[in-house]
Amino acid sequence: MNMYLELFAVFAKIGVMTFGGGYAMLPILQREIVDQRGWATEEELMDYFAIGQCTPGIIAVNTATFIGQKRKGALGGIFATLGVIFPSLIIISLLAGVIEAFSHLTVVQHAFGGIRVCVCVLIFNAVLKLYKKAVVDKPTFAIFLIVLLGSYFSGLSPVFFVVCAAAAGIILKNLEGKRA
Repeated sequence: MNMYLELFAVFAKIGVMTFGGGYAMLPILQREIVDQRGWATEEELMDYFAIGQCTPGIIAVNTATFIGQKRKGALGGIFATLGVIFPSLIIISLLAGVIEAFSHLTVVQHAFGGIRVCVCVLIFNAVLKLYKKAVVDKPTFAIFLIVLLGSYFSGLSPVFFVVCAAAAGIILKNLEGKRA
C-alpha cells in the first residue's frame, strides 16, 4: 500500500476510535503507532504529545501531523492530519443535522451525562499514563508539583508554565550533567 494512503488509513482508524479528545487517543496511538508499526518510540510519542499540547491547534491533529511528517515529510504530515480529522468531520456533520431535533429529550440528556463521565475517565487514564512516563525522578516531580499548584492557584497563561517548565528542565539537566 502506498505509504501516504497507509498514513491516512491508520490515522482515520485512530480518529474514528477516539472519543474524548486527544488525551483519550494516547492508548490507541501507543498500540497502533508504537507497538504495531514502530513508527515512533514511546518517548517520541510522549514528546509529540507534549509539543502538540503546547502548540496552537488540537493535540490529536498536531500529534498526527508530527508522526506523518516523521514518516514521509510534509506530505506525510498532511495525509496523517487529513486521516485523523476525516472521521470526525463526517460524524459531526451527520450529528449536527439531528442533534438539535433530539437534544431536548430526557434520554438524550442522560446519555450525554454518561458520555461526559466516560470522557473524564478516558482523559484521567491518559493523564496517569503521561504522568508515569514524564515524572521519573525528584526534579521532574518538583516541576510537576510547581506547575500543578501554579496553574491551579493562579490565572497565568499555560504558555508561561510551558516556557518555565522547559527552562527548568534545561537547567536541571545541565546541573545534573555537571555533577556527573
